Amino acid sequence: MPRPPGHGPEFEIRRQKIIDTAASLFASQGYAATSVNDLGRAVGLAKGALYYYIGSKENLLIEIQGRVMRPLVARARQIAGLEADPLVRLRLLSESLLTIIFRRLDHIWVYEHDYRSLTGDELQTLLNQRAEFEQLVMTLLSEAMDRGILRAFTPRLAMLQFFNLHNHTYQWVQPEGAWDPAYLSQEYCATLFRGFGAPDHTLPIVEERAAEFKRSHPGHPLDPEHAWEQDVVPDSASAAIG
Repeated sequence: MPRPPGHGPEFEIRRQKIIDTAASLFASQGYAATSVNDLGRAVGLAKGALYYYIGSKENLLIEIQGRVMRPLVARARQIAGLEADPLVRLRLLSESLLTIIFRRLDHIWVYEHDYRSLTGDELQTLLNQRAEFEQLVMTLLSEAMDRGILRAFTPRLAMLQFFNLHNHTYQWVQPEGAWDPAYLSQEYCATLFRGFGAPDHTLPIVEERAAEFKRSHPGHPLDPEHAWEQDVVPDSASAAIG
């Protein structure tokens, strides 16, 4: 929901806290089972004051979904547009996706379980975002197949395997545990790339170039919620993998 005219930063900070609290409640209780009164009690607001910040319960669901998908799709576009080998871009995109899963577990849970509660234009917007993200991954996989880096098979099936491996992480991951997004991304991509037919010698190269990209581009964080500075990609990331 857009911020109403005339409201300053304090209003937006409070509204964002309400959205985060709603994500936690929806994840633990379910969207349908959580009433506006439940949310009001959790944030210390009467119903009228709560609606002043959120507009409606459905608007909350839209904001929770958008908190995940808007930055994620934006970052995926930037990564896909890099002058780097397609496997390196897939590896960076994988880590970006896992970063937001770690950061927004409650939001991801609601996104995966309750997006069908949206209707009309709001639902179509979300479906369009999902479709664009899937297409970006599928295009990178197709490029790798066309270059002979991966064996040729149905790109859509490869894309579904990519997401099947990543998207269930939210169900079991412990953000404070031993496995961080970079480690899981390395392991996931090793499993996928080997299964997709990449020669074993390419995997260390992918990791080396992904690490070099992150070292040499501190202004290009993989975290979808942090903006990128304008820069160029180093030659070490853009060189072809053979």
